[in-house]
Amino acid sequence: MTPSSARDAADALRAGRLILLPTETVYGLGADAGDAQAVAAVFEAKGRPRFNPLISHVADAVAAERIAVMDDRARALAEAFWPGPLTLVMPVRDRERVCDLARAGLDSVAVRVPGHARAREILALFDRPVVAPSANRSGRPSPTTFADAVEETGFAVGAAVDGGDCAVGVESTVVSVLDGRVSLLRPGSVTREEIEAVVGALSDDGQGHRSPGRLSVHYAPDAPVRINAIEARAGEILLGFGPIQGDPRFALSRRDNLREAAANLFRRFREADRERPTGIAVAPIPATGLGEAINDRLKRAAGFVG
Repeated sequence: MTPSSARDAADALRAGRLILLPTETVYGLGADAGDAQAVAAVFEAKGRPRFNPLISHVADAVAAERIAVMDDRARALAEAFWPGPLTLVMPVRDRERVCDLARAGLDSVAVRVPGHARAREILALFDRPVVAPSANRSGRPSPTTFADAVEETGFAVGAAVDGGDCAVGVESTVVSVLDGRVSLLRPGSVTREEIEAVVGALSDDGQGHRSPGRLSVHYAPDAPVRINAIEARAGEILLGFGPIQGDPRFALSRRDNLREAAANLFRRFREADRERPTGIAVAPIPATGLGEAINDRLKRAAGFVG
């Protein structure tokens, strides 16, 4: 597929078509958030359950305030981490710009200003919110390269923008700012500790249904995943980390580097799958900092999180 320009992508969105949108986290399958038919086409292309809400991507915080009610804590988080890999779930302000289907019928809306310059260029040209869940078929590893995005859902799009390999490699952190409480709904590269440094201690208010990416089996390759593995069993491929190493082609990080491991995770899943192993074993990953997000994705890939 020939890469498209940012203007081509904005034109495709206006025509009700889908696009492949590069971000710093993963590649997204984008559509006009206010166009219910376009949003339905996203669900159809992904095979995604319609009860799962989608993130609306906007060019800046001013655009975010058009579609969401932002309190002082939401603004503080936006100032600290936008543009970047943080999604804020807030009360919805404009139900026309983000349709019911995009919000899964909820009275809240998930909003992000991506840190990728090409993504913001497209969003500024389009000047409306764009839903952009990861551009994989539902439940499979998220694409972190243009080629993987095209392979997964390129058949469904009217434009595909190549923004290079994704720098972060795992989906955004999702934080709820609702009803006077701030809660971590999905861990990501913006860590719990960084969030608490801005808004104080987080609460646990059971708002997980408001976040995307919370299915019990998610991000999974075709081969079954076994986590916290010390070595590979017969027929398995081991994704190594630090001192526990398998085939170096499939290492998440040989240097105990969590950021490198996050960036490599979904790519290594795909590369290992192409070898058609009996299973994919993953070395233990520390649960601190960015490791919380990596372990969340690994547990879902293995089907251990409900």
